[in-house]
Amino acid sequence: MTNIYLAGPFFDDEQLERIGRAEQALAQNPQVGHVFSPRAHEVRDFEMGTPAWCAKTFKMDTDQIDAADVVVALADYVDDQVDSGTAFEIGYAYHSHTPVILVHEKDNIVNLMLAESLQAYLTHTDDLVTYDFAQLPANRYEGEVI
Repeated sequence: MTNIYLAGPFFDDEQLERIGRAEQALAQNPQVGHVFSPRAHEVRDFEMGTPAWCAKTFKMDTDQIDAADVVVALADYVDDQVDSGTAFEIGYAYHSHTPVILVHEKDNIVNLMLAESLQAYLTHTDDLVTYDFAQLPANRYEGEVI
């Protein structure tokens, strides 16, 4: 069973809906074991934004990326800029040799650093239901990059 870290922003209704669909899709994939979604594991024992909250959140998230077999990242762009937290999680995973699956549902250009760091590029959260997390088939992004 594959352990997944689900990266992606959850700051507005559209992003929350997309994260929810990804969580549901991963729950339906029989190859997926544990899914860590930061949205569902927010640090609540410190006030948001305080140094203690920041330190605990950062450590929890990086520890969970280290424990994951795969990072599934949702590319949720504003104009052509990916969420900075998600970009960090992708870069951290890549540097740690953890495969990254990018789900990019929006119609915009992918940053070349993300495109080159991916194991697979998917265009719908529903693709996570059937993606082979045991074999991790490669699927490169073939579109325009910035």
